[in-house]
Amino acid sequence: MAWWGTLLGGTLGFMFGGPLGALLGAALGRNFDHGLKTTTGPGAYQTGQQERVQAAFFTTTFSVMGHIAKADGKVTPDEIAAAESIMRRMQLDEQQRQAAIKLFNAGKRKDFQLSAVLAQFRQECHRRRNLVQMFLEIQISTAMADGRLDASEKRVLFSIGEQLGFEHAAIEHLFSFIESGAAVDSGKSSLADAYEVLGVSQDASDAEVKKAYRRLMNQHHPDKLAAKGLPEEMMKLATEKTQEIKSAYEQIKRSRA
Repeated sequence: MAWWGTLLGGTLGFMFGGPLGALLGAALGRNFDHGLKTTTGPGAYQTGQQERVQAAFFTTTFSVMGHIAKADGKVTPDEIAAAESIMRRMQLDEQQRQAAIKLFNAGKRKDFQLSAVLAQFRQECHRRRNLVQMFLEIQISTAMADGRLDASEKRVLFSIGEQLGFEHAAIEHLFSFIESGAAVDSGKSSLADAYEVLGVSQDASDAEVKKAYRRLMNQHHPDKLAAKGLPEEMMKLATEKTQEIKSAYEQIKRSRA
């Protein structure tokens, strides 16, 4: 939670303006238009950069979540429950939770600047593709949490993915990855679900299966994502995803024994 304390203390590291700064400032009742106080000293730039990415991730996650929920014109109780479930799993404190709710509500507004928000987020996450993918996975997971996905929500999710640099096929795979991962997590998965999680066919060699497993574990490793700017509060989500990947791999190994 270090980034949050630094943010509230007015020493986020270096200037944080733009649409994300405006959203976060409104959620906290502060004005970030002129940026925040700059830290100094050895390693200050690197530390400040990391905290800035964490703030951008938090802000974009909840505001875009609200935008997706409103994609079909209304926000259902199930969609609100899904967002609140994410907040509980992240174990946000009350102040963070209130900020997340305000960001979610800001995303529902007609004047929400989705393209501008995503453009700044992508810029803040410069070349951190695994981190951006984790953001997209969270959005897809939340949208699918109520057991149904409206066509308008899916269109928005594809648009978001494409604006963040993902090809259509890669986004399509993430939908299957999330859906099959949920089945694995619930203990109700089929062997086909396990293969879908790893992204390999059932006739893949043992070496290919192992390679896919290691690649996915590397992409979702909580410590590696944290090093790239994943907020500490969201590490539990990354840990849950690695557990799903490991369970899928173990299920495939058992079937081949």
